[in-house]
Amino acid sequence: MKKFTLLFTCAVLAFGCQSSSESTKPQQESSQVQTESAGDDWGVTDIQEPIQVLEMPQNLNSKKVELGNLLFHDKRLSGDNTISCATCHGLNKGGAEHLDTSTGIRGQKGPINSPTVYNSGYNFVQFWDGRAKDLFEQADGPVNNPIEMGSNWKQVIEKLSKDKNFVTQFKEVYSDGLSDKNIRDAIAEFEKSLVTINSPFDKYLSGDKSAISKEAAQGYELFKSKGCTSCHNGPSVGGNSYQKMGLVKDYFKARGGEITEADLGRYNVTKKDEDKYFFKVPSLRVAALTAPYFHDAHAKTLEEAIVIMGRHQLGVELKKDEVAAIKAFLQSLVGEYKGKNLLTQK
Repeated sequence: MKKFTLLFTCAVLAFGCQSSSESTKPQQESSQVQTESAGDDWGVTDIQEPIQVLEMPQNLNSKKVELGNLLFHDKRLSGDNTISCATCHGLNKGGAEHLDTSTGIRGQKGPINSPTVYNSGYNFVQFWDGRAKDLFEQADGPVNNPIEMGSNWKQVIEKLSKDKNFVTQFKEVYSDGLSDKNIRDAIAEFEKSLVTINSPFDKYLSGDKSAISKEAAQGYELFKSKGCTSCHNGPSVGGNSYQKMGLVKDYFKARGGEITEADLGRYNVTKKDEDKYFFKVPSLRVAALTAPYFHDAHAKTLEEAIVIMGRHQLGVELKKDEVAAIKAFLQSLVGEYKGKNLLTQK
């Protein structure tokens, strides 16, 4: 891991990756420590590339994963029994939702685009603004949010307690049975299992140079040479730092429209002016499947997202063939879930 930490630090210096107040040196040290400590569980490989092979975490509890899967798809976690976690994070839709913002109970619209749940265990924090430190803490948010699932743990437990099968399963997995803590723990364990392995790019990294197309290989070289890996690095190709939206050019001015509360990003958590417009850098592992893009869903296609990132984050105007090559590379990042490649479903 020392080589990876050094490589990441060099990339940040080389490409001028600006940091928020929590992503400056103290935050980098914190995220590096977390990345290294996560290595034992997440199989982080130590190779001379800014991106590493994505691997399943070790020591997953299969019974918790099974229980968490049931809970993830259970609409009783919502106040009116109409939506589940899977409603906004469909596993057949790239772990996200192909809408600008998600729809909660009673048809309410959320303020921000839903990120993918795939590979979320690799994220150093959860949510766009990083307000949850881990998946266990994240599971508390949607259930109690009046716009999303509009419920509370007391209500959820009352409903689940009437299900003898659920009560029995909880007792088999947890010594203290059904509780909000154990519900969150099971959901978090299931989400840790949502890792997209054996992607064509991972096979390429492992030595099979025929695993991806020539165009995708060129896209990867462009991805590195243009500076994308200063923020999108590691096994998940992101998810391990905060970054300002519009680092080089003013994204929000170009986008137009009013600045919303969601646009303020990390500032909503810290209330520090220097954290305005900073967001957790998203993982790109299944980006090819999760249009529309960015927290505001402004980019409707992958090509548009690539152009905007080049222009506003790196200060470069990518040519059409460069955009196509980077797109091919991003498509090669999509791996398998339950033995099927999510991009091809084969």
